[in-house]
Amino acid sequence: MRTEEPRPAPPTATEQDWQWRGYPIRYQQAGCTGPAVVLIHGFGASSDHWRKNLTQLGQHARVYAIDLLGFGGSAKPLPGPDLTYTFETWGSLVVDFLRLVVGNPAYLIGNSIGCIVALQAAVLDPAQVLGVAMLDPSLRLLHERKRGQISWLRRWSTPLIQNLLGWPPFGNFFFAQVAQAKAIRQILLQAYGRKEAVTEELVQLLLKPALDPGAAAVFLAFVRYSQGPLAEDLLPQLTCPVLILWGEADPWEPIALGRALAEFPCVVGFIPLPGVGHCPQDEAPELVNPLLLDWLRDPCKKILDT
Repeated sequence: MRTEEPRPAPPTATEQDWQWRGYPIRYQQAGCTGPAVVLIHGFGASSDHWRKNLTQLGQHARVYAIDLLGFGGSAKPLPGPDLTYTFETWGSLVVDFLRLVVGNPAYLIGNSIGCIVALQAAVLDPAQVLGVAMLDPSLRLLHERKRGQISWLRRWSTPLIQNLLGWPPFGNFFFAQVAQAKAIRQILLQAYGRKEAVTEELVQLLLKPALDPGAAAVFLAFVRYSQGPLAEDLLPQLTCPVLILWGEADPWEPIALGRALAEFPCVVGFIPLPGVGHCPQDEAPELVNPLLLDWLRDPCKKILDT
């Protein structure tokens, strides 16, 4: 009787720092062979949000997960005239990371606003990006060019709230209410389709960097940012293949609105994920990891079932 050989254990993730324009940037890395892949988190998260994917993908690829400037274990400098928390800033960070740390072109995989960062990087330096996978990309429904699509109440109240958040006493008070374990848990329970994935470990991973000096200023700078590129601005400029995975239970970025992104020529597939919310990589890694690995093996293959 033939016995199966034991599968090799997943590679161990290592944590490192890299200096970008004088600021320390934290990243994690797993795997040493195969294509290069960079994982880009969403707003308020970090590379730890890919903890269920990093080593699994690292069995077949050389995988990096980066903390964007202002988040996780990376520096959180105060915004100013020479430093803005925008997609152009983060896109430039990712491009430099590809050139100076990864050392060769890579695939970018993002969640939420991390998808827009990935698209921006691909537009800034197409030669460095082999493909982009987007997991529930931010539709940026509060963008100033999209406010006509939302209710009159939200259209009227959004600029007012953003202006109030720009007043330091109110903005800092608001952030202090959000940067608490109870509040983070409630936000996650709203965003996640699979409620059981909202664990104490996850809450603490998001809470810890929110308590760092400068975290409030980064948060307030971004929630008042209603300009910059939309996914539909960047996708027509891409020359690499794009895969989209979307949780059908996402309350923040409705899949019904997201389906329009599948019409862009660079998009090779749009895959709905039943019962999954805004963060598929954390909620349903058993679905997401195989789909990403299949895409990495043949990134230009069209997926017809959309």
